[in-house]
Amino acid sequence: MFSKDRWDEILEALSANKFRTLLTAFGVFWGITILVLLLALTNGLKNGVTADFGNFATNSMFMWTQQTSISYKGLPKGRFFNYKLGDVEALKQIPELKYVSPRLQLGGYNGENNVTRGMKTGAYQVNGDYPEFIKQQPMDIISGRFISYSDINVNRKSCVIGVDVVKGLYDKNEDPLGTYIKISGVNFMVVGTFKASNSQGDQEEDANTIFVPFTSFGQAFNRGDNVGWMAITGQDNISITDIKPKIFELIKARHKIHPDDDRAIGNFDLSEAFGRVNGLFSILGFVGYFVGALVLMSGIIGISNIMLIVVKERTKEIGVRRALGATPWMIKSQILQESLILTIASGMVGISFAAGVIWVMNYILDNSGPVDNFANPSVGMSVVFTALFILVVSGLLAGLIPANSATKMKPVDALRID
Repeated sequence: MFSKDRWDEILEALSANKFRTLLTAFGVFWGITILVLLLALTNGLKNGVTADFGNFATNSMFMWTQQTSISYKGLPKGRFFNYKLGDVEALKQIPELKYVSPRLQLGGYNGENNVTRGMKTGAYQVNGDYPEFIKQQPMDIISGRFISYSDINVNRKSCVIGVDVVKGLYDKNEDPLGTYIKISGVNFMVVGTFKASNSQGDQEEDANTIFVPFTSFGQAFNRGDNVGWMAITGQDNISITDIKPKIFELIKARHKIHPDDDRAIGNFDLSEAFGRVNGLFSILGFVGYFVGALVLMSGIIGISNIMLIVVKERTKEIGVRRALGATPWMIKSQILQESLILTIASGMVGISFAAGVIWVMNYILDNSGPVDNFANPSVGMSVVFTALFILVVSGLLAGLIPANSATKMKPVDALRID
């Protein structure tokens, strides 16, 4: 299809007016650059926003207690109640649920100095948890282990501490494993250290956290069988959003809450929130394609116009070729090939330029540190292949009208033109 003579003809035609060709190619270059950059920026926003969900299972929900808003069975509205360990066991009987993790909390890194070791003190968040919580919110265990059911069963006063707790309470290169820290006056032995899987150890909320066995927490700080709140995860093929009515119905029945009292149980549905975020960025991705396609279309129109001018300028040449036996398809294919090569060449330069801009953005982000709601702007290979497909189709469309115009000329009429 592409003989050396054909290549020479195409290159000669495109280089006959270099400045015109350059301006024409710039329209396609700029259109494809805008398309790729818009999609990369959309992905950067998506990565930044979804990072706020951390590594917590996105098919999960948090559930806590609030005041009742409707009186029921002789009990007044405005009543407070607490979840119990019995509620946890009852929820675990729901087959659609994968994990039900009761939680207790103490202090916080913005609170008072609640943790001491020797002469060092710090304010940290202390969580009482069950071992399965690490399956809901994965974390990297740097040394030692996470809490286990043997800790739960014997009320062992063990703890797993975040990397910033280590920095705050221990000297450099000191091994914390096997040592003791005092949490609100109670000694706990360090059995592991961790960092959040998605944070490189620098997210303050995770790095300043201490995990202890739920039962030890309740015993040490007189919480009995009370549960502060729960993290609940649905089975992999079942949305937690669909299971919520069943969960609420069970809890309301156990605590004598009116079936229509929707304010008594506070909850945050990660699955629902994650779905809304994904929906938003699907729309933004469509907008990116739409706007980029419009910009690219202006470049394609420019190529089509220039190819019409080129056909006009080469009218006599086309007449000679037709007189010498060139078929209409031979004339049409050359015009289409010139348009296609100009479109693809300028488009590939645009993709390369956009890739360079994306690399620079990531380099700056890596060196300047994380930015709120923006991380790792990038595009997948599917976007590159889609862009190439758009370029091929655009190139053919841009050359179609000029090619048809060239083949409609009669050789005799073309030869009469001076």
